[in-house]
Amino acid sequence: MCSNFNQMDYKSHWNKVYNNKVDEELGWFESDPKMTWKLIEACQLDKHARILNVGAGTSRLIDLLIENGFDNTIANDLSDSALSKLQRHILDTFQVHLECIVDDLTAPEKLTKIAPVNLWIDRAVLHFFLRPEEQDAYFNLIKTLVASKGFVIIAVFSLDGADTCSNLPLHRYDSHMLQEKLGSEFQLLSSFNHTFITPSGAERPYIYTLFQRN
Repeated sequence: MCSNFNQMDYKSHWNKVYNNKVDEELGWFESDPKMTWKLIEACQLDKHARILNVGAGTSRLIDLLIENGFDNTIANDLSDSALSKLQRHILDTFQVHLECIVDDLTAPEKLTKIAPVNLWIDRAVLHFFLRPEEQDAYFNLIKTLVASKGFVIIAVFSLDGADTCSNLPLHRYDSHMLQEKLGSEFQLLSSFNHTFITPSGAERPYIYTLFQRN
């Protein structure tokens, strides 16, 4: 995902993070992912809609989806340690099995083989992809997987956001940059800035966007 990490190093980096820290110590952890949920509600999806949460980590967004009756959610991450923790949490909390796919968004192998999805959710993944070919692979995967009339939620560090996260450099965005990457097939429905306060109290400016495929 970043220019000074190959795939194996990057996977090891995130596995080490998730193995060595509890959720509340992670700088991106949200106990209440209300900004993402606001955009999900705007989609007015059927409860059986296929939802793909990329870079899910140990996100509590999955809890919200289950609590609100969504029953066809897939969690993706490069870190198998993160997804194992998430899967255990969901099983212990809701007694349901969560489908998880360990895959690299910049060189996907498994994700390209799944059925189309009605909603793609990314909070805090895209900004780790620095090289143009990595970014192209990410957006090509969206164009491959998101169904007609489907939705895309992308929340990333804004142009005035931090330039590193978890000791990794970032590529920051505004809504125009995201629109250019997605192309004319997708229409921007909503965009807003939000300053996320990390568990340690630091401010992290984000931009949240909602697109729909034509």
